[in-house]
Amino acid sequence: MDRRRVPANAYVAADWLRSTVEAPRYSSGRSATIKPPFANLLDAPNGNRDRQLLGGAGITVFDDRDGYAFVQSEKDGYVGYVLSSVVCDASKTTHLVTALSSTIYSQPDFKSQDLTWLPLGAELTVTAQDGRFAKTDQGWIPNEHISPVGSRPTDPVTVAEMFLQTPYLWGGNTAQGIDCSGLVQTAAALCGYDCPADSDQQLAEFGDHVPKDDPYQRGDLLFWKGHVAWVYDDTTILHANAYHMKTAFEPIETAIKRIQSQGDGPVIGHKRLYRKDPT
Repeated sequence: MDRRRVPANAYVAADWLRSTVEAPRYSSGRSATIKPPFANLLDAPNGNRDRQLLGGAGITVFDDRDGYAFVQSEKDGYVGYVLSSVVCDASKTTHLVTALSSTIYSQPDFKSQDLTWLPLGAELTVTAQDGRFAKTDQGWIPNEHISPVGSRPTDPVTVAEMFLQTPYLWGGNTAQGIDCSGLVQTAAALCGYDCPADSDQQLAEFGDHVPKDDPYQRGDLLFWKGHVAWVYDDTTILHANAYHMKTAFEPIETAIKRIQSQGDGPVIGHKRLYRKDPT
């Protein structure tokens, strides 16, 4: 079983695994939320980063010991460990951050003290309005940087383009650093698509396979072993990659030749996003 999707470790397993996994105890878990701005989701306590969970993201907590919580992301089912200090009570969110990043202020005034920041795609609960600012449990955020959860952008490539020049970061999902599958998931999720976290999962589960020799279209995804890129137009891709160490444009044919010459193989998948349910 894929550890990224199976909430079980040496101490606990999810209730639904009783028939397949032996564990000292089983738990249905408790609902919780990630504190802003984001949390590194690790493969083990004090381990390596697999992904990042954005502020306001819903999680299920199965265990909490020695400063680390064992959790599963509600959005994509990813399992791992976060610092216990980044976990807070579950809350119903009302808005999404639609700016690349935004600042939380102590007062509804851009000259007031800044308290924290939120990345694109983070979720928050708005409780009041004062002029150009919205009040949240963290402080005040500019209205221009947020949208109601039911009002989302429609073109994930336009969202991904916001990350142009962002430094490459393995497992990253924010403007501080992002990787190839993070760029796909963050942009797709903001537009309302259910998108897995890692490129192999995206190849297996996300979108529809495009018949061989069909022309590239904006919004398509191209896959290599361990890599994924947005098709920006019929000649160009947009991808976060370790060759440029940033999110960059690259001619499709140049990228195909370069990646193959580096020993990473040919394109192994060409997919197109399925049409979303209009609701």
